[in-house]
Amino acid sequence: MVYGNELAGIARELVVKGKGILAADESSPTIQKRFDSIGVESTLENRRDYREMLFKTQGSKDFISGVILYDETVRQLGSDGELLIRTLQNQGVIPGIKVDKSTRPLAGSDGEVVTEGLDGLRQRLTEYRELGVKFTKWRAVISIGDCTPTMYCIRTNAQALARYAVLSQEAGLVPIVEPEVLIDGDHDIDRCFSVTELTLREVFYELSLQGVILEGMLLKPNMVISGKSAVNRAIARVVGEKTITCLKRVVPAAVPGIVFLSGGQGDDEALDNLNAINLVANAMGAPWELSFSFGRGLQTLPLKAWKGDASNLAVAQRVYYDRAKATGLARDGGRHS
Repeated sequence: MVYGNELAGIARELVVKGKGILAADESSPTIQKRFDSIGVESTLENRRDYREMLFKTQGSKDFISGVILYDETVRQLGSDGELLIRTLQNQGVIPGIKVDKSTRPLAGSDGEVVTEGLDGLRQRLTEYRELGVKFTKWRAVISIGDCTPTMYCIRTNAQALARYAVLSQEAGLVPIVEPEVLIDGDHDIDRCFSVTELTLREVFYELSLQGVILEGMLLKPNMVISGKSAVNRAIARVVGEKTITCLKRVVPAAVPGIVFLSGGQGDDEALDNLNAINLVANAMGAPWELSFSFGRGLQTLPLKAWKGDASNLAVAQRVYYDRAKATGLARDGGRHS
């Protein structure tokens, strides 16, 4: 592939020690829910001001290597008239873009979903590269229930993930492949382990079939964790051990990095588990960089501090900086509770 060496270089930059990715790619309905929680109207101007607040936080580039943007944001001007994507580039932060078009009910399945967005993707990817984007993201959703997931659902989503990934690399963009096994449910950690292992096996099988360059991609999986409603949920040390064991079984060493999602965990829980994963990896040995790609895990506290009020800007930016710093420490196993 023409862009092979370039892709590998960008992938390594995104998972450099001490840094990770801010997922600021909330769709319009999702960010409206976030704004509703603080009583702020989701207008074009408010969305710009909020994201600009995050992007312009002084010193955050020391812990944030890249930012995943939404289509609206990648074209948006900041309050100073400069493109927000340029604001990131000027700080040495790599801009990325969410390219899937969310989930729809999977035909022939009971309650499972498939991610859509492959139609017209090649053309959109070309445009995004011209706008200055360097990487992309596509999320697949796998749920755990009494009768789910089915292999039909896992395979269908894995095929779409692989198709997206090879199209991204063809366009010279690093794909972040995100197969998320949801935390929702009362299942124990061993059930999450088996579903995560099965899902990742199928994903890498499809990536191989479709010729994706592993050195030029990143994996964004869930942590291996107990269901949110489970009794006696596994502690961080066990999460670390189970997660690393699962990944070592199925993720090729050629993949340069794994950027975990926070996946509905509480803020401190996500950091404790990320820290434990890295501590276990340091002890057991792991061939990949183990970083983060957090949305809510980085944004919940600064969003509450901001409250849509410009007078809260400095406080909110300090909260965001502190959150980014703490996550950067956890990414290296250096967090102290």
